[in-house]
Amino acid sequence: MFLEMRRKKQELPVEEVNAVLYRGKSGVLALEGNDHYPYAVPMSYVYDGQKIYFHCAVTGHKLEAIARNCKASFCIVDQDEIVPEEYTTYYRSVIVFGRIRILEDKQEKREAIEKLARKYTPDGSDADRAEEIERGWQRLCMLEMGIDHISGKEAKELTLSGQGHTRPEP
Repeated sequence: MFLEMRRKKQELPVEEVNAVLYRGKSGVLALEGNDHYPYAVPMSYVYDGQKIYFHCAVTGHKLEAIARNCKASFCIVDQDEIVPEEYTTYYRSVIVFGRIRILEDKQEKREAIEKLARKYTPDGSDADRAEEIERGWQRLCMLEMGIDHISGKEAKELTLSGQGHTRPEP
């Protein structure tokens, strides 16, 4: 169902894919929009090692798109450095394919927003985060993306230079 990566030497190992997902701050969520046009939107997120969580308003284009088709992709760009003298870009990115569901259960929703809040306010107190969550609770929708397929890739220059992850030679 999912295509294999053509340039296998540039494929990131699972550990590095997970590292990119954990350290990333934002990515682009792609859904099937109106009239079957792709709808891609930048999103903050949190990855817990199993699933990806997003927050959004309780109405809007994202929710309408998810209601029509829960399949989605999410792309995180970890590195993107243009190297003009080499006519290339040193990049590292991850793409996740999965299905999104709206968290209706209050406990699931609470756990998901707490994960997101801890990621983006690591120095804040639990009490401050809880207060902020309560303040926005009625306007808050939480989305959970289950992962069906995931892949990561980096520029061959990073791999060869040692700036990328290290892989044993085959």
